[in-house]
Amino acid sequence: MTDPDAPLQFRRRDGLVVAAAVGVFGVAFGVLAVATGLSAPQAQVMSLLVFTGGSQFAAVGVIDAGGTPLAAVGSAALLAARNGMYGLSLNSILPGGFRRRAVAAQFVIDESAAMASAQKDRTEAQRAFWTTGLGVFVFWNLGTLLGAVGGNAIGDPETFGLDAAFPAGFVALMAPHLRQRPGLVAALVGGLIALVTIPLVPAGVPILLATFAVIPAYVVATRPR
Repeated sequence: MTDPDAPLQFRRRDGLVVAAAVGVFGVAFGVLAVATGLSAPQAQVMSLLVFTGGSQFAAVGVIDAGGTPLAAVGSAALLAARNGMYGLSLNSILPGGFRRRAVAAQFVIDESAAMASAQKDRTEAQRAFWTTGLGVFVFWNLGTLLGAVGGNAIGDPETFGLDAAFPAGFVALMAPHLRQRPGLVAALVGGLIALVTIPLVPAGVPILLATFAVIPAYVVATRPR
């Protein structure tokens, strides 16, 4: 019988499977980025330096909708802020000096944080973080390259449903939070704010305004039961 308190053994193939799956989203991003008007080198540089799918899709989406560069950067930064929270949770798992932490910061993403946090043993958590983080980085950038270079051959991303790839993935990530009342309140209020403001403000701004939904969600979360 398995001991429930025993450390969870991380298997390297688990991280690589996750990385390969993310690579598919990278292809979608490359195609959409080129379709929006970015060149293949610009899309590749964004994936190398920014390396956070949510922010990249948000920025490209705002630009494609006619939003200003400021709105695109604001939307991307807003979605990337969650990585800072991941970094705090991984602080005890990833020791080291400034240089080591600076390198690790580039690989703090949803997938690497989730795989590392699932381990009960510190050594396994470190293996999970680096394997998943590096694997996703490689596959994401390879996917971006393939999508950006082959974007013209693929044609309209909507033909193959690639434009819906990231929204579908984002909904899947959000779904577990909807089982808790604060998460449900944040989703409903944020969606309502975006729905009301889309016809009134420039593209990208509704996303920023929707962040005010955290206020009622916080009230619900801290209210005595």
